[in-house]
Amino acid sequence: MKILQHKISSGFVALVALLVCYISFTRQPVEAYLFPRLISFFFLGLALWTFVKALLGRSKAGNGLSMDMFKNMAPGVAISAIYIFWAAKGLGFYTATTIAFFLLVTSYDPASHSEPKTWVKRAIITAGFVAIMYALFAKILVVYTPRGLFI
Repeated sequence: MKILQHKISSGFVALVALLVCYISFTRQPVEAYLFPRLISFFFLGLALWTFVKALLGRSKAGNGLSMDMFKNMAPGVAISAIYIFWAAKGLGFYTATTIAFFLLVTSYDPASHSEPKTWVKRAIITAGFVAIMYALFAKILVVYTPRGLFI
């Protein structure tokens, strides 16, 4: 069962990677999608490699995905799905990214949720992440990022 689970999950990831790659290669303007095309093509290659290894039985399947692991991943999957399918477009890229990252940090930070200093730490980490992301994409790489609310 564990090997089958690995084959199904790596096949699903490969399918998603193929879809993302296809979307990035069919959108316009070309200049805006150059960076996503490079990244999606690279990740498609990795996903297909992993899937082929799983089909050939050469992958290290480990113990599979337990219910506890699934419960630990559920908040991240839910936040990511909301971000991808609604928030990034509805709230704007940087605003949605800030909110999603803060929620992810809050969900997975083992520090106490009742102490104010841990909330300040999470806010500083989030601000730093978004600042670095903005500097990297907009200023250093000079690639297109979606425009919307707050930039």
